[in-house]
Amino acid sequence: MALVIAGERSGVGKTTVTLTLLASLRRRDRLVQSFKVGPDYIDPMFHQHVTGRPCRNLDPVLTSEAYVQQCFARHSQLSEYALVEGVMGLFDGVKGSRDEGVGGAGEEELLINGQCLTDFASTAHIARLLDLPVVLVIDCSRLSGSVAAIAHGYRSFDPRIKIAGVVLNRVGSDRHLSLLKDSLEPLQLPILGVLRRQDNITIPDRHLGLVPTAELPELNALINRLADLGDTCFDWQNLLPLLKSEPFPSTEAINRVSPYSSSPVRIAVARDRAFNFYYQDNLDLLQQLGAELVFWSPLEDAALPKDVQGMYFGGGFPEVFAQQLVENSSVRNAVKTAIFQGMPTVAECGGLMYLCEQIIDFEGKSWSMAGVLPTSAVMGGRLTLGYRRAVALQDNLLVKAGTTVYGHEFHRSDLTLTPIQPLFKTYRYDCDENMGCEGWGLPANIHASYVHLHWGERGEIPQQFLKECRKLASI
Repeated sequence: MALVIAGERSGVGKTTVTLTLLASLRRRDRLVQSFKVGPDYIDPMFHQHVTGRPCRNLDPVLTSEAYVQQCFARHSQLSEYALVEGVMGLFDGVKGSRDEGVGGAGEEELLINGQCLTDFASTAHIARLLDLPVVLVIDCSRLSGSVAAIAHGYRSFDPRIKIAGVVLNRVGSDRHLSLLKDSLEPLQLPILGVLRRQDNITIPDRHLGLVPTAELPELNALINRLADLGDTCFDWQNLLPLLKSEPFPSTEAINRVSPYSSSPVRIAVARDRAFNFYYQDNLDLLQQLGAELVFWSPLEDAALPKDVQGMYFGGGFPEVFAQQLVENSSVRNAVKTAIFQGMPTVAECGGLMYLCEQIIDFEGKSWSMAGVLPTSAVMGGRLTLGYRRAVALQDNLLVKAGTTVYGHEFHRSDLTLTPIQPLFKTYRYDCDENMGCEGWGLPANIHASYVHLHWGERGEIPQQFLKECRKLASI
């Protein structure tokens, strides 16, 4: 058993409720494993800061339904309690199924008034896949009696979903709480938590969501306040049995990989305030395949790590730290030199921006970057967001021509020039809408793309990367 924290929509306080539960459990010295539905990088950072354990993403678009089950089974069994934070509203997903192809309905069909709806990759989908109960977080700041209609609607919408209870968030007063309880009483739906409106618990955000943990010097104080809140606002007597981790039905392991027989290859992984968007499963796979990960900072370090045969730049916020990146000219030059001398390099989103000639920030100011790619990244107001089906147009550092991969885009920058020989032709995941060509594969030892990839069940991707790195090591 474990518990899914879901919201009736985005912005109701799922992350606050999740962190409050995690902080209170950790204060009690409980070993807890957390999971996050969807492709998000930042919420898992907060989970890990509280629990001390990497949060795992559960995303059947980026991986598969089988991988989601296997990932949950493998990691939940190593802890006393397990908690899954949902994404958006409970039933907010995408149309289509990986198994049925783009636009296919697959098994995630729900008939409402005779019409077929789909919620693939939604919180509800994950709850069904893992057979887990759901706690529904409701923002009560602008309602009283209507809370019953919301709770009843969510409980009855899909009978396969087990709503274990609700958490009432942003309750204004004792009188307000009394009205909410009176309205919910006929439903006999347990109230598992009540969070009053909090003025001293705020996590700052910016253009791509919450500000990451590494940039919040007061984060530990905030987590302590959340733990204080969690000690008193939840019905722990009924919550703890729901959170208790129990053996999940065994599933066949996806993507069994074996370490390469030769000596380990060293990969320089950029990880600091500017570059910190990594799926833990990707890093784990590299290590399982025999890579030694050397974490370093393009912001702070004076040079590249020594004796490395590959580089990995994840996403992040290079635009926020552009001045500091510019000032570290020795590292920018070292990165450029290493790439032009043939070092295999993976750069996703923010990493791609770092390899450009310039980043032009929201105020229009230009900042020189590594200068590997003959283009500039320009920050703008338009958000590019969504799952992508990407078809490789050429053999490249990670995949062969014609290979289809599934990824996710989430950025507010665009490039001034597009590549002459792009890596991918991309489509929206839930339809055949052509999203254009993107990704840089020249020089041939780089893979620079806005599309974030989860390698969970695609072990051939890190295998191919490390194969190229070992070629450099043998020279």
